[in-house]
Amino acid sequence: MSLFAIVGVLAAESGKAETPNKWWPESYEIIWGTLATVVIFAALWKFAIPQLKASMVARSERIQRDLDNSAKALADAESSAAQIRASKGDLAAERTRILADADRTVERVLADGRQRIDKEVAEAHAKAVADIALARTRVSAELQADVSQIASAATEHVVNGSLDPANQQRLIEDFIAKVGAR
Repeated sequence: MSLFAIVGVLAAESGKAETPNKWWPESYEIIWGTLATVVIFAALWKFAIPQLKASMVARSERIQRDLDNSAKALADAESSAAQIRASKGDLAAERTRILADADRTVERVLADGRQRIDKEVAEAHAKAVADIALARTRVSAELQADVSQIASAATEHVVNGSLDPANQQRLIEDFIAKVGAR
């Protein structure tokens, strides 16, 4: 059974359903209500108020700590911003210096490349001239060999065709005589 049901049963058994004064409670209710209120307020005063004060002090300390941390973070951020602003000027000078170094390096690499290419072109030209001279010599020798072979074959053909055996014999004897005279 619930507490309200028990209180309802006890109230019905007392026989009095209504108080003599409609607006003012019975005297025993005033005494017990006052005592209960004093006990509750005393317990609150003894236990709850110190706990409430302690929690308020802790909350205040936490808020103060957060404010101090925020102020420190703000000061750190402002000093970092000042350093960044100061280094930004250095950054522009550094950028200019790096770009100038890069331009000098590019010019040096281009000059070295041009010299190397000019040297390679000169070497290739000299090699081509030598190859051409060698080819000219070889072709000339081959041409002379071919011409002499053709001329020899043509001469032999002409000589064999125009010489009769008597003339041939006389030329051989003249040749032998010339060789022997020397």
